[in-house]
Amino acid sequence: MAYTTIDKPTDYFETLTWTGNGSSPRTITGVGFNPDWVWGKRRDDGAGHNLFDTVRGAGSDKNLQSNGTGAEGSGLPATYGYISAFATDGFTVTAGSSDNAYWNNNTATYVAWNWLAGGTASSNSNGSITSSVSANTTAGFSIVSYTGTGSNATIGHGLGAVPRMIIVKRRDGSDSWLVQHGSLGAGKALNLDSTGAVQTYDPYWNGTEPTSSVFSIGNDGRTNGSSETYIAYCFAEKTGYSKFGSYTGNGNADGTFVYTGFKPAFVMIKNITSARNWIMLDNKRDIDNVVHNRIFPNSSSAQNTNHDIMDFLSNGFKVRTSSILEANESGSTFIYMCFAENPFVTSTGIPTTAR
Repeated sequence: MAYTTIDKPTDYFETLTWTGNGSSPRTITGVGFNPDWVWGKRRDDGAGHNLFDTVRGAGSDKNLQSNGTGAEGSGLPATYGYISAFATDGFTVTAGSSDNAYWNNNTATYVAWNWLAGGTASSNSNGSITSSVSANTTAGFSIVSYTGTGSNATIGHGLGAVPRMIIVKRRDGSDSWLVQHGSLGAGKALNLDSTGAVQTYDPYWNGTEPTSSVFSIGNDGRTNGSSETYIAYCFAEKTGYSKFGSYTGNGNADGTFVYTGFKPAFVMIKNITSARNWIMLDNKRDIDNVVHNRIFPNSSSAQNTNHDIMDFLSNGFKVRTSSILEANESGSTFIYMCFAENPFVTSTGIPTTAR
């Protein structure tokens, strides 16, 4: 089978950082495309994560928080600010008036991770439940909206390839975020909003691996409650752009090297053996090695800068901590989600350079 390398990953994923100026509205630019999924976090304060996408839309009632179980729009007073519109090169925010403003408080520091899906959603009837899907088959990313039935079902994801990671959140009520990952197996899941280790429970995914056209859901309310609404973010691997896998920690500062085939721009990892935080790292908050600026998807805590975590290399990443159990607990298994800054070698034979 022939694979096509994505030569310019920043056409599909980009991290932005900025300092708030208190103006409202303010358009944050520099993404390089019209983002379909924006995941933002204030870095210098214990403000919650904020996730918006073009399928659900913008506005104060559309926010979801990865560090909580709340319904769409809950936990977001208008005084905290929100994304009010998606723009050609970024997004427009309201500043909010709270000291904990999520998007543009004066002098506060922020980060947002941005993904390109397929723009306006279309109906997908590949599954037993008809879904609304915004899919980018080139980048292997889709945003899927559906309404549950309470009975075993399948959902069309639009990728044309088997997803390696799926993140699902109930929109209309309070329930945990569920994560399916290719390294876990069909009967297992993680909660994005908690530190918990991997869970084994078939009703989440009906004990069934996803296919190139659908993913399966059982009769659990976190993925398929009767008449309840859900959003799913689905990812397939693409050469030179994305990688979803696992590694084993050794508890040593000369840690595991993970080959991805590209220079990472973003890495999210989770210790699945023990109850530890998720970790998010990127190449904009750390422009040089060693990468150390950690943000925790399951927590509203400010960015942690206290410990070295890993090196971003030209063809993968190498763990560099002996003390942070969230990244390198000896004998524990870790899953990861990784997106590229540059492929190791482009389709025309041009190699990337190390940091």
